[in-house]
Amino acid sequence: MASPDKLSFVVFSGDYGRVHYALVMASAAAAIDKAVTLFFTMDGARTLLAKGAPGAPDWSGEEAANAAMGIATIEEMLAACLELGVVFMACDMGLKACGIDRANLRTDIDVGHGGAAAFIRDASRHGTILFV
Repeated sequence: MASPDKLSFVVFSGDYGRVHYALVMASAAAAIDKAVTLFFTMDGARTLLAKGAPGAPDWSGEEAANAAMGIATIEEMLAACLELGVVFMACDMGLKACGIDRANLRTDIDVGHGGAAAFIRDASRHGTILFV
């Protein structure tokens, strides 16, 4: 079976492990020249909050543990995804449902926005959508 031409991730969970692995998979796919979109919604959208913004996750313990084991942190994975051209989208409905103001999103990531229809429009008919 041929591998998909694009991977589109719905990052629904705000759980550290799930967010981390979505970024691992996204950066790995982009590193081998697959197009990738990360669509952050519901608690997963908190990943895109600026440090210190209301509701921003505090993953300092998990980040320190990964760093101590020589495993890339979420911050490092976000940087890799940016460098590799991964597309970031924030779901308007997910932001609203979680009370997240777009003004509180990180400024170092170009975050597109839209709803489920925009995400599906961005996906490829020869790609794969993964729900994390």
